[in-house]
Amino acid sequence: MRDCYDTCALLTEIKDGKMRVRGNPENAITSNFLCAKGSLLPRWFYSSERLEVPLLRKASKPTEEFEKISWKEAISIIAKKIKETKERYGEKSILLYYYYGDRGFLNSNFPHRLFNYLNASIVEDAICDRAGEEALKDIYGTSQGMDPEDLRNEDLIVFWGINALWTNLHGFIFARNMDLEMWCVDVVKTVTAKNVDKFYKIKPETDVLFALGVAKIMVEDGLYAKDFVKEYIYGFDKFSEYLEGMDLGYIAKETGVNEEDLEDFARDYWKKKGVIHIGYGFQRSINGGEAVRAISILPALVGKKRGFIYSNRILPRRYVRGEFLRKRKGYKITQLDVPDFIEDGKIKFIFVYGANPFATLPNQNKLRKVVLENDVFIALHDIFFTDTARFSDVILPSNTFFERFDIADSYYHRYLAVNEKVLVYMGKSNMEVAKLLAKELQLKERALYEDEEKIVKKVLREINIPPEKLWEKKVMKIPISSYAPHTESGKIEIYSNRAVKRGLSPFPMYHPVNGRGLKLLTPSYFMTISSQYHNVYGYEDPYIYLSPKDAEKRGIKEGDQVKVFNEYGEIITKARIREEIQDGVALMYKAFWPSKLGWNVNFLTPDRKNEGYGGCTTLHTVWVEVERI
Repeated sequence: MRDCYDTCALLTEIKDGKMRVRGNPENAITSNFLCAKGSLLPRWFYSSERLEVPLLRKASKPTEEFEKISWKEAISIIAKKIKETKERYGEKSILLYYYYGDRGFLNSNFPHRLFNYLNASIVEDAICDRAGEEALKDIYGTSQGMDPEDLRNEDLIVFWGINALWTNLHGFIFARNMDLEMWCVDVVKTVTAKNVDKFYKIKPETDVLFALGVAKIMVEDGLYAKDFVKEYIYGFDKFSEYLEGMDLGYIAKETGVNEEDLEDFARDYWKKKGVIHIGYGFQRSINGGEAVRAISILPALVGKKRGFIYSNRILPRRYVRGEFLRKRKGYKITQLDVPDFIEDGKIKFIFVYGANPFATLPNQNKLRKVVLENDVFIALHDIFFTDTARFSDVILPSNTFFERFDIADSYYHRYLAVNEKVLVYMGKSNMEVAKLLAKELQLKERALYEDEEKIVKKVLREINIPPEKLWEKKVMKIPISSYAPHTESGKIEIYSNRAVKRGLSPFPMYHPVNGRGLKLLTPSYFMTISSQYHNVYGYEDPYIYLSPKDAEKRGIKEGDQVKVFNEYGEIITKARIREEIQDGVALMYKAFWPSKLGWNVNFLTPDRKNEGYGGCTTLHTVWVEVERI
């Protein structure tokens, strides 16, 4: 139920006064076991750090000085501030900043109804996987990949830019149990790369070139499904001409993969007709969207209508979000735009839920500076006293998915689950808070108070799922009716009309990127989901990882204290030297709590956007220098 790629279906029981969790066998992907994070959920639920009552700030930001207040008083303060902000600065100056603390459908989406009704601004989902989604829509008309259970009929899976043993453990084990051959393409020799049959190490941001090089060999050597291409692919001849202009020697030099290995990949991939699991991390870069476009073409060349795995969201959100209630547009604003809008005086009130932006947003120094220098009221609804809490004015305690009814889908597999209330411990849901605020604002619109089950039933019927059947089974597999493309031509568009209309090249293009120092990578840590669990589970890895050559060049030894810096900020940490890190690269894990470490890596990451791909973050296109202290 947490906002995790695998989205496990859980069975929860209270025995001898203690909560116990295990995988629900009705979900074939996640049934056999829970990962370490999932197994520890009872510790997370019963944590002494959970917020118990609403809090009101009593000192200058950032602060931990708050006083306890009642729910009635807290809701009244927030509602009054909404009214004042609307009257003084206009409805657009009110911002809903949200993300997905868990996969609860109602909990994640219902508060939009209130802010849509108010014609407020709502932050856009652009920080996670937007570039890859836009890229896949350019080729397939949708970002929906194949059903992972279809791997039963495959021979090969390629984990491209994803450390699946950490971030998609159930998917990795499922593929292994299906006896698939497994390859990995990555910049670092991750734990996944160490546990597959073949590992291709490439230089950062050259994924697009690597994929185009493989495509060039396949096309020129006739290693493609000719009948399939003729019937289902649009623009193949022009793509073939495009590839003729590419030089394999240049590709090998740029990617760090020699021509022999490129040919090995192409020939073996054609022979085994592989599925590609495309990771999220590398698409958060200047070349990210172009890379996903190029990679997604390879499965089509071997005759697959949807031979990739990326993002498989099922449930439509328009109704639960109450988009029908909006009469005027708010500001068009992504997570990355928030500091600029605050600095320009356009945003004066922010309601935050399901997110911890003061740990997860890039360029933290800028975010913190503009919040402290400008008059902006922040109301937070959360389970814990996060870094965002330290910059908030009023804090509301949230409950957890164990304490409410909901349904949950996944963005990996096709299973839909009923989330039943196990017990009531503390806090309120996002849905409850939205209704309390609507009532305090004296709003009469009936949709703002609609019953949760009625909403769920309407959405389920929209996707032809009988609600009674889901109530009975608790977990249901939602099949994909067709893998047909959703493009303008009705075919897989290797020549992308959609991309051209968006001002991009019809084919994926490589844009060389250069910087001073070491290319900084900031992947997920195995015991956190972004910033979640750091405070409760206690696992952290604050080190910077360097290659032996780069460390020696800088006079740095294992365990040395170092300064890591660039134009965005600087931090002090310790160095670890590992052969798994290639020269020219540094690695630090993302989104630990700055209030616990004194910093996190987002004090070094940029807030630039990839405008060509939906304004997605490019936080992985950044360099740092490292000095021994």
